[in-house]
Amino acid sequence: MPDPVLDVQRILDLDRAHVWHPYGPMPGQQEPLVVESAAGVRLKVAGAGELIDGMSSWWSAVHGYNHPVLNEAVRGQLDRMSHVMFGGLTHEPAVRLAKRLVDITPEGLEHVFLADSGSVSVEVAVKMCLQHWRSLGRPEKRRMLTWRGGYHGDTWQPMAVCDPQGGMHHLWQGVLPQQVFADLPPAGFDAYDETYAQHLRDLVGRHAHELAGVIVEPVVQGAGGMRFHSPRYLRALREACDAHDVLLVFDEIATGFGRTGALFAADHAAVTPDVMCLGKSLTGGYLTMAATLCTARVAEGIARGEVPVLAHGPTFMGNPLAAAVANASIDLLLGQDWQTEVKRIESGLRAGLAPAAELPGVRDVRVLGALGVVQLDHQADVEAATRAAVRAGVWLRPFRDLIYTMPPYITSDDDVARVGQAVRAAARASTEAQK
Repeated sequence: MPDPVLDVQRILDLDRAHVWHPYGPMPGQQEPLVVESAAGVRLKVAGAGELIDGMSSWWSAVHGYNHPVLNEAVRGQLDRMSHVMFGGLTHEPAVRLAKRLVDITPEGLEHVFLADSGSVSVEVAVKMCLQHWRSLGRPEKRRMLTWRGGYHGDTWQPMAVCDPQGGMHHLWQGVLPQQVFADLPPAGFDAYDETYAQHLRDLVGRHAHELAGVIVEPVVQGAGGMRFHSPRYLRALREACDAHDVLLVFDEIATGFGRTGALFAADHAAVTPDVMCLGKSLTGGYLTMAATLCTARVAEGIARGEVPVLAHGPTFMGNPLAAAVANASIDLLLGQDWQTEVKRIESGLRAGLAPAAELPGVRDVRVLGALGVVQLDHQADVEAATRAAVRAGVWLRPFRDLIYTMPPYITSDDDVARVGQAVRAAARASTEAQK
């Protein structure tokens, strides 16, 4: 029989014995913090008091925690039905969500496939591209093109389009499908290099005969390095794909719903992709759900094939609870002046992170929208950096050479300032640990 109440030490003992944490060994080598509850932008942590969440739970909890509007959406839907299969059945929350996404995403994205997670939405996107061309009698178009520095998830096809050297999936080289990689995009939202744009055009043209699609994270490369690039490269890719009959996919799992200062990163370039992936903030961080949207062209191509259906069907596709809270989260976001809030956080992060540029061991400091990054000249000491941030009253999760933050949009100016202090403290601690 399980213990009726687990004290903190019992939780940690059982965690170490049985729970496999993301990107960690088994058994774990670092003791995790035990979260007891969460409200607003604060996590109540056993033995550490309250911590400001500088991560939005991996960039998803844009409205913070325990939000009354989102809570009520889940409770109300729970009283009606928590789940029903989506094969042969439909329901209002999913239909309403699909229509809402079509209305707010770039013009031309008309069809919505609801998936379980961001990585699965990328699986679906790649499958759409491959099946589109197979249905049109062109099975040789089976490779994807992307640029280095990207990250698209941890399942099979997404791993294949992550950076093959600098990413987390080099272990699988020689096993994953072999894709086409462009050079790393030049750094800087306002930096544009026509030579690089021509490199993209040339590469698409050279491989067009075998390319099913091009997939990129628009404007911000997330877990592959938190790098920013010019939106003008998205227009160059759109032009190249149109010229050479290649589909264009934008992975907006991390950038969607306002994080970069535009509702979708594609809006910075006024470009419509053929396929778009959404996730993370879609449900406000409450439940796992993602979406893959496509144009009529993609759907009609698939429908012309020997197998005229998209060969994918998650068990929990269109989950009513997740769909209901996603609708509420989108309404909550668009019902307020979210752009001003994101701009306010951007200003606070710029002020708070700027002094980090003078710290030893810091290579670069950059901010875009509600995203701030301090890049070190060494691999971050995750344990030392995390301890320093916790002492400063903030939860951060550094990785590779990056100390970064993506706070919820409701984070106050004072709390944004504390996040900035914590990022600086984490950077100092990581550098000190190298000595």
